[in-house]
Amino acid sequence: MNKVVFVVLISIFVGCNQPIENEIINNDSSIESKSNKTAIVIHGGAGNMQATQFDEEKTNLYLGFLDSVVSYGYELLELGANGQEVVVKVLSLLEDSPLFNAGRGAVLTNEATHELDASIMHGKTLNAGAIAGVKNIKNPIQLAALVMDSSEHVFLAREGAEAFADHMGIPPIDPSYFLVPDRLDALKRIQAKEKENRLKDDKFGTVGCVVLDLNGDIVAGTSTGGMTNKRFGRVGDSPIIGAGTYANNATCGLSATGWGEFFIRSVAVHDIHAQMQYANKSLLEAASDVVMNKIPSLGGDGGVIGVDKTGNIVMVFNTSGMFRAGIDGDGTKQVAIFK
Repeated sequence: MNKVVFVVLISIFVGCNQPIENEIINNDSSIESKSNKTAIVIHGGAGNMQATQFDEEKTNLYLGFLDSVVSYGYELLELGANGQEVVVKVLSLLEDSPLFNAGRGAVLTNEATHELDASIMHGKTLNAGAIAGVKNIKNPIQLAALVMDSSEHVFLAREGAEAFADHMGIPPIDPSYFLVPDRLDALKRIQAKEKENRLKDDKFGTVGCVVLDLNGDIVAGTSTGGMTNKRFGRVGDSPIIGAGTYANNATCGLSATGWGEFFIRSVAVHDIHAQMQYANKSLLEAASDVVMNKIPSLGGDGGVIGVDKTGNIVMVFNTSGMFRAGIDGDGTKQVAIFK
């Protein structure tokens, strides 16, 4: 069967809101027919952004990018790519875009620097890799995958993670790569506010991807620049297995976005898995309980995306919006920002 691969050409320059172009390439290769379905879901962060902040051009830019990326990932899965490969490639595209709070578009710390976090988990082996607080890594998700595959550890941080990157042959990138003007403006704006207002009003950005591949394997990954104006080496939920990322072939894969402290305290995404495994809840039931009940009861907000072992997807959030897109096991696509 002929397939179509969407190659997403990243043509957005710093400070520009230019649309992304898709180059469609015919691929004559075929794969052995398998009974398993494929599915993919991505997010670009949840927060209390308002539709009035998005004109038609900006809305179409985000929707078009999300559509392109999720279509690219889905076609890779349909061609037989393994889930880990797809998660890393998809999240690298999201990290390379200045539209989202990860990689190039990462927000600034209190000192106007960048501290990047990422994690990935494989649902078949339950192997995982995570990094936190790196400052010179272009694609943190790629380093997290190397921690999973090429070290005996799960979680490396700051200078140690950067030393491991050097050991693995990943060249450092100049910090100027991450200097997106909008992020500096956001830092100045937030520093002018009271702390409690900042925490309530600031949009918490992250990127995530969860897939089900033709082998029935579920893989999940998350990457972020953290919280604008963060101090003291603060680390949120994104690199923490069970809080921001989790995958288990027996149930589901999940990636979270939001106020990380509350996802850590509630071990949010592992809770969803546990409700499915031990209480026989559906993915939607379990995710809704955690995101709509447990997280708000603690005072937090945010969202979760997920895929279960049969190809169902969820995109649940308790904020006014979440950048999101998904294609479920039946091939149904969803792309949206607001409720």
